[in-house]
Amino acid sequence: MSDTNQMQEEWTEMVEEMNTAVADSMEQNMKAQAAFVESWADAVEDSIPEEDELSEGLQGYNRAYEEWVDAAEQMVERSTAAAQGEDVDPAEFRDIWLKSANEAFKQVMGTSAFAAANGQLVESMMEMQQEAEELSQDAIAQMGFPTQENMDEVAERLVELERRQHAVEEKLDRIIDQLE
Repeated sequence: MSDTNQMQEEWTEMVEEMNTAVADSMEQNMKAQAAFVESWADAVEDSIPEEDELSEGLQGYNRAYEEWVDAAEQMVERSTAAAQGEDVDPAEFRDIWLKSANEAFKQVMGTSAFAAANGQLVESMMEMQQEAEELSQDAIAQMGFPTQENMDEVAERLVELERRQHAVEEKLDRIIDQLE
């Protein structure tokens, strides 16, 4: 086999690997972007933000989208450079997407709409936790075990008994001191 054929085969193999890497990277990006949009939509789904918050949230999302578009353009530029023979490290593709993902998340997460939605999410989670705790305490009570409320009551009584015992001991010490 001639050197020209071997170089052409190596070139073809490298371009195929680059195309595969770019396709995989773009697929992962689309999945990440879809998951991000879905989670963002879920976070704000139950909230009806004020018009200013909604506007700011949409602006943040638009800025995030611009970051994704810029990353896609950079990917095309680097792919073109690689196809034209430039030595392009595949890690550059990963770095482009990581940087753009960080920027995009920062654009959306920095909005008051996201903060409000996040606050509502935390509030909902705390309510669910309280409901689960109440169900758990009911189940424990039905099995005949002491509940947290029962334990708290016993603890309060013990503290009160210790306080009274300490007061009685002090009185006894004073009486003994006077008798001596």
